Amino acid sequence: QVQLVESGGGLVQAGGSLRLSCAASGRTFGKIAMGWFRQAPGKEREFVAAIAASGGSTYSTDSVKGRFTISRVNAKNTVYLQMNSLKPEDTAVYYCAADYRPSPTTAQAMGAIYYDYWGQGTQVTVSS
Repeated sequence: QVQLVESGGGLVQAGGSLRLSCAASGRTFGKIAMGWFRQAPGKEREFVAAIAASGGSTYSTDSVKGRFTISRVNAKNTVYLQMNSLKPEDTAVYYCAADYRPSPTTAQAMGAIYYDYWGQGTQVTVSS
């Protein structure tokens, strides 16, 4: 069982930055891959970024490449999403998720159905 708690969301102007954090419970954090997804009003949940258990591999969707960075500190049971150059279209509820596969394929990392546990989400609002 893994419990996930996101934090760091808020209201920011376009071009600004936010850093989301996701704290995980349990002793197996260092053995599980982690991902970030987002869901805007009226839209389906979409993949944002993911990171393998070791931190050696990362994955991200094209729309955030060069702007968002996923990282993790296993000693702190925490995964981060650094978001720079934010745009109004980044406005959404952001969720972190845990996948018991330590080294997912790209397709697995990007697929919400492969994740076993989800946080409650944190709202990110980017004003124009």
